[in-house]
Amino acid sequence: MKITIQMLILVLLMTACQQPSKYTQQSPEIEAAKALLQASASGDFEAQREFYAENAQIFYNVTEDKPSTIDEMIEQQQSEGDQFSNVKITVEEDAIEMVTTDKGETWVNCWGEWSATHTASGKTFIVPFHETFQFENGKIIKDFGYWDNAPIMMAMMEYEESQKAAMDSTLID
Repeated sequence: MKITIQMLILVLLMTACQQPSKYTQQSPEIEAAKALLQASASGDFEAQREFYAENAQIFYNVTEDKPSTIDEMIEQQQSEGDQFSNVKITVEEDAIEMVTTDKGETWVNCWGEWSATHTASGKTFIVPFHETFQFENGKIIKDFGYWDNAPIMMAMMEYEESQKAAMDSTLID
């Protein structure tokens, strides 16, 4: 009887000390982040709304003092959408994770590649990115995205310059 009580106490102590997992690669939040990225890649910008809380803050290549709203993000994506075709977002299974912070915050982090073809020039781009989403009650309340736009911007400026030079030479002839 004494051994049974000691074993019971030992089992209770062991289970009482276990903390919930702070890291996982499988969760509804991860599936939501994947679906959001697919909606973005497919050009279904309005479908992205369902993943965000109404007052979500979006920080794409900006500091926390310059958030965008969902409407502003969608408007920006729509204005840029016509400039690219064959848009793909690739995130490998081992490059997406969910963590719970010591404060109890839920974050999904992903690392991937955005690829697309500039429709006017035909030039293809592959851009590595990192995006992290804070979830609350199953919805994104903060979205931070980081990538290097410089190669795309430089190529677009070069294309515009070449078009201007071609037009100038036509006017001279």
